[in-house]
Amino acid sequence: MVEEMDQAAFNLAAYVLAAGRTRADRPALIVPGVQRWTHGALADAVERRAGGLAARGLMPGDRVLLRLGNSGDFPVTFLACALAGLVPVPTAAGLTEREITRMAALVDPALVVAEAGIARPTGADAVAPGALDAAPLPPADWARGSADRLGYIVFTSGSGGTPKAVAHAHRAVLARRAMWDGWYGLRADDRMMHAGAFNWTYTLGTGLLDPWAIGATAIVPPPGAVDLAALMRAEEATIFAATPGIYRRLLRGDLSGLDALRHGLSAGERLPEATRTAWHAATGTDLHEALGMSECSTFVSGCPERPAPPGTSGYAQPGRRVRVVDGRLQVATDDPGLMLGYWADGAPVPVAGDWFDTGDRVTMRADGAIRHEGRADDLLNPGGFRVSPQEVEAALANLPVHEIAVGCTRVAGGAEVLAAYYVGPLLDEGLADAHATARLAAYKRPRLWLRRKALPRNANGKLRRRDLA
Repeated sequence: MVEEMDQAAFNLAAYVLAAGRTRADRPALIVPGVQRWTHGALADAVERRAGGLAARGLMPGDRVLLRLGNSGDFPVTFLACALAGLVPVPTAAGLTEREITRMAALVDPALVVAEAGIARPTGADAVAPGALDAAPLPPADWARGSADRLGYIVFTSGSGGTPKAVAHAHRAVLARRAMWDGWYGLRADDRMMHAGAFNWTYTLGTGLLDPWAIGATAIVPPPGAVDLAALMRAEEATIFAATPGIYRRLLRGDLSGLDALRHGLSAGERLPEATRTAWHAATGTDLHEALGMSECSTFVSGCPERPAPPGTSGYAQPGRRVRVVDGRLQVATDDPGLMLGYWADGAPVPVAGDWFDTGDRVTMRADGAIRHEGRADDLLNPGGFRVSPQEVEAALANLPVHEIAVGCTRVAGGAEVLAAYYVGPLLDEGLADAHATARLAAYKRPRLWLRRKALPRNANGKLRRRDLA
């Protein structure tokens, strides 16, 4: 962590912008063909927006709901809120009016900042981000205080049910330092390209805040970008971050000439070993996976200095304390990256006890490497047998398809059976059955092979397993 910082007079936005002030002319944000900001321009934009927010007379700690799309307005407004003592609440742009109305009710925002064309809560008045810009908020007026105070709120993806509001402290941005060496191998001269949308917290943290906090460059593809490999070449990306699905898509195209690339990062869902192997064969670079969640960001990963052994996600990052109890991964509640609690009735509900159960099913090797077996609430139950879908998907990963996922479906007569849903060329089902028979017990083998144009995913690219059927 960062001992030299005064954590009694801390502000996450001031921390993120500090390194860039020493290299103000270096590029901070590149959206190819759309936007290029230096670190100096980024700091100016944040300070002007913070000035506009401060002028609105909001109270310290008021929540500000962000309904912003894939542009620099998102991180600028997020950081400006923090600088002005407000609590930003980022949300995915693709949410419907009904969805965002329900979520907004949980956090009771004092202000909604929205771009045109993005749904906002029913009946809410909203201000456009550009209308907030005003005279810069001077450093003497930046909101500082304990690093343990409320800093921002994010929502879980809702993949297991209703999204929850997760309250994080300002200190969470300091805890991210564990990822610099424990996952990224991040350097000040890096050019980090993230394939996700601006308003996803994976992009916000890994793709923007962490590069800026070390004075590096963040690259985000413009909306609708198709040829990500070409953008990597043109912008000389040194680190690329995405979900496993993006890597599978890239592997179907031309990956030559990525001369600047040092390695890739993967998160969001389990990285198939076959994808990691194929990426290395195509690019000569490694893929480093991280395991995490909205409540604690990432806390287990491989990294350039200590790659994850095959079949595992890696090791606990430096400074993280984890343990495995009854096959479930737990994180120490004194971890500075752990949430303050789920937001309810105007305050975070503190996490009780000494350990937080992540809900991830894992196994830990003798050397500490952790293999992710899926979510505790993700187990399937065909025919009364408990089946891990991730285990089955790993066994089927070498079939000649673009991607594959397993789920349960009901057949005539009401029986629930295991089905494999796949995207790509039509499978020879006899060969697919033989492949599964050689690798899986009978109760784990798919009974149906169902071809689809695409697998159901949420706005962040995570598989919606419940929607497979």
